Amino acid sequence: MTGPFTIAIDGPAAAGKGTISKAVAAALGLGHLDTGLLYRAVGVKTLDGLAPVDAAQALTSEDLQRDDLRGPEAAQAASKVAVIAEVRAALVDFQRAFARRAGGAVLDGRDIGTVICPQAEVKLFVTASAEVRAKRRFLELSATGQADTLEEVLADVKARDDRDMNRAEAPLKPAPDAVVIDTSDLSIEQAVAQAIALIETRQQQP
Repeated sequence: MTGPFTIAIDGPAAAGKGTISKAVAAALGLGHLDTGLLYRAVGVKTLDGLAPVDAAQALTSEDLQRDDLRGPEAAQAASKVAVIAEVRAALVDFQRAFARRAGGAVLDGRDIGTVICPQAEVKLFVTASAEVRAKRRFLELSATGQADTLEEVLADVKARDDRDMNRAEAPLKPAPDAVVIDTSDLSIEQAVAQAIALIETRQQQP
């Protein structure tokens, strides 16, 4: 593949979209952008004291390499800055340019198929029940020694869902032509295989 071919993968936190996106990009030899990292990086910069819009406008590739982008504080900060229209606008051009790079690209986030790349050749919406996603996130946090209870993690997941799905600017929802993959009862391998099969079918269509 030499020309642009965009795969948009959206979904809520801990549904598996990041894992699936990385695996799909590796299997098909495509570029990959975790757009959530952009918002996490902006969120972390606000924790450092910058105003959200200033943080977004000043974002650099080095900011995406910070070690503190994967923690719960970064996740909450990202969800908060993501509701700000000016922040989203500042990050749109970067995402769209990446999406149309030669050789194809996979982007995962919350508004890729609906706002960033509505003309993407493939749109997937990866989801799972809140309970399943909370358990996954709880196990991740436990492995790093963080002390949140499962109940606290579930409450956090539900609060983030509510904020993401009900924000005025680019709410989290499947694009009308997106294929939904529910990973609640799927292994990672099954979910990745399902995604690749859908993408390859689309690639073969005229």
